[in-house]
Amino acid sequence: MPVEATAHARAGLLGNPSDGYFGKTISFVIRDFAAKVSLYESRDVEIVPSLQDRSRYPSMRDLVNDVRDNGYYGGIRIMKATVCTFLEYCDENEIELPDQNFSIRYRSNIPRRLGLAGSSALVTATLRCLLEYYDIDIPKPIQPNVILRVETEELGIAAGLQDRVIQVYEGCVFMDFDRALMEAQGHGAYESLDPGLLPNLFIAYRRDLGEGSETFHNNIKERWRQGDPEVVQAMKDFAGYASEARDLIVAGKGTEIGPLIDANFDRRRSIFQLDPRNVDMVERARSVGAHGKFSGSGGAIVGTYEDETMYKRLVEVMNEGDIEVFKPTIED
Repeated sequence: MPVEATAHARAGLLGNPSDGYFGKTISFVIRDFAAKVSLYESRDVEIVPSLQDRSRYPSMRDLVNDVRDNGYYGGIRIMKATVCTFLEYCDENEIELPDQNFSIRYRSNIPRRLGLAGSSALVTATLRCLLEYYDIDIPKPIQPNVILRVETEELGIAAGLQDRVIQVYEGCVFMDFDRALMEAQGHGAYESLDPGLLPNLFIAYRRDLGEGSETFHNNIKERWRQGDPEVVQAMKDFAGYASEARDLIVAGKGTEIGPLIDANFDRRRSIFQLDPRNVDMVERARSVGAHGKFSGSGGAIVGTYEDETMYKRLVEVMNEGDIEVFKPTIED
């Protein structure tokens, strides 16, 4: 029986990048962009290439443009890694799979390498297909762990749980990755928040800022492991911003989280070396009174605005810099 699954882009509203450091975050899905995976029974296991995996081009210029949009790797390596991890999980948990092969293909309109979690969306959608096809159940809180394992262990990508949690749970979620909690139950505490309580939100991005997480996270993880006081404190601060925002949102005061968004970005800038063009997007947002921060690893930002007058001005200022702006769709 053929199956199909979808996973959406996401934005880290507050707290990131502390999710990889036993911190706390708030994220929401962006239904405007999605990765879709289709799987159907076949004689052999086959991963069907998509346009992002092509190796033939009309010209060198087309090749260069494709690399700038999609990087040097398409989605095939991600899907291979997901299949490998899925089988390993089943073996480790003594889950016997039927002798039933498949062909699998994908398509995605999530802008690549802009911090919108396109890679983890593809992993999530692929895993969903495999679970349905083989009628396997992985507890919902554990699924993000499996998805993260695909990227960190199989592909060597620096990443945290945030993207995987929100793409599994969808909507808007407050996540607590407290170390003691993680070690005790094997996953964090995930609380769904009512998207209707969120303030006016926008997403902005520009395609010429593609930069993978491998580049962005540089040596921060190593500094944290070594107990660098500046990095350790920064991660605690990020987690604190998320906690404060969660309390405001639940109390019906979501419009008051703007200053926390600004603080999150300023704190990030204090420990990371950021591309000036990324910083420019945030500063453009601030110039009209809006609030903004990175949605993920850089290349795209998420922020809040007061009203339609401010949003109109925001669009004008961003367009002057050839930057795309839109209001994200969180719910169906």
